[in-house]
Amino acid sequence: MKEMADEVVTVFEQYPERYRKPLLALRKLIFDTAASLTIVGELEESLKWNQPSYATKSSKSGSPIRIDRFGDEKIALFFQCQTTLVEEFRALFHDVFEFSKNRAIVLDPEKELPINELVFCIEQALTYHKR
Repeated sequence: MKEMADEVVTVFEQYPERYRKPLLALRKLIFDTAASLTIVGELEESLKWNQPSYATKSSKSGSPIRIDRFGDEKIALFFQCQTTLVEEFRALFHDVFEFSKNRAIVLDPEKELPINELVFCIEQALTYHKR
């Protein structure tokens, strides 16, 4: 997995432990999923709106994913609201995830991450422009 840039490390260090651990797990899941998709190529990790952001810069195959805290108690994966991604995820996983409008999957940091469903959603985002 790619080494974090200093500014990304700083953001992760600022999260309380209860958010940092699941957010780091999401980061790893994004990188692992990208690595399993040859179409994606190298992911670029940066900060967008002071949130860790993951983009398919070289292949341009996908739509960026951001991760961060959400409100006072949750964490989230954010997607570009101009895409149909969250709408698609809501149709498939309305019983698994909580959603925020057309922009985010909201998760409880105290609960186990639904890995299979998250991998599917990450794959869809990282290949959005190639569908």
